[in-house]
Amino acid sequence: MAGSRRPRLRATTARNLPFDPDRYRSAMDVSGTSASDAKDGLPGGVKEAARGVLGKAGAAGLTLEAVARERGVAVAEVEAVFPHRDDLLTALVIDAYNASGAAMERADEAAREAGASAGARLLAVTRALRSWSFEHTEEFTLIYGSPVPGYHAPQETVPAASRTPAVLAAIVRAALEGGELTPPRRAVPGPPLLLPEAVQLFGGVPEAPFSDIIERGIVLWSNLIGLLIFQVFSRTHDSVRDESAFFDYAIAVAAEGIGLTVPAGEDAE
Repeated sequence: MAGSRRPRLRATTARNLPFDPDRYRSAMDVSGTSASDAKDGLPGGVKEAARGVLGKAGAAGLTLEAVARERGVAVAEVEAVFPHRDDLLTALVIDAYNASGAAMERADEAAREAGASAGARLLAVTRALRSWSFEHTEEFTLIYGSPVPGYHAPQETVPAASRTPAVLAAIVRAALEGGELTPPRRAVPGPPLLLPEAVQLFGGVPEAPFSDIIERGIVLWSNLIGLLIFQVFSRTHDSVRDESAFFDYAIAVAAEGIGLTVPAGEDAE
């Protein structure tokens, strides 16, 4: 596909907008959870204690009383910052999404500055998310594990949660516009399966033969998160000899679904 004409995007249920990853970044500090907390003062200290509770008792055991005990203060001090458990959970969820998204964005920026292909960029950002997930298991579990009983994430978590798919969408978009994608052997059958928000995130629906690239990108995203769940929760350790190498292999296989070649072996280093 190298040298092919730039594919045009057509509007569907959403306006045809240019892709802007900054639109999905939170106004919070994006350098990572600990840096943000250092600036937060008392709220940051409460969140740090809450992460300690998550590590010991899980999200289901997170209460304001437990956080107060962890921090060694009265419950009233915690309630002054986060009046309800759900307020604290929401802050932790937003922090986790922002920190993981920031890790991917930094990896992509470094790959782009090095002149990497779209496939190499994809491998770099997924490796970054994997590293973050193993280094912050409690926070990974909070956002990708079992739902917290009685908690429903509010709309304010959406911008932070959108950072991971936004990074993936930017790479897929770059691959499409750069002629790095191989057309699929068959299109997704039936009418479009997308919500307007997904179309807007990508910047419009490409023309054939890539008219289902957004659906395929969502499959790639779900494969990535499912693979991380398997590895973080030790579902592959008794099946493969090298989980890190298997991760790279799995990403390469998943990328084939969108027609993108991911470097393997020595080429991936």
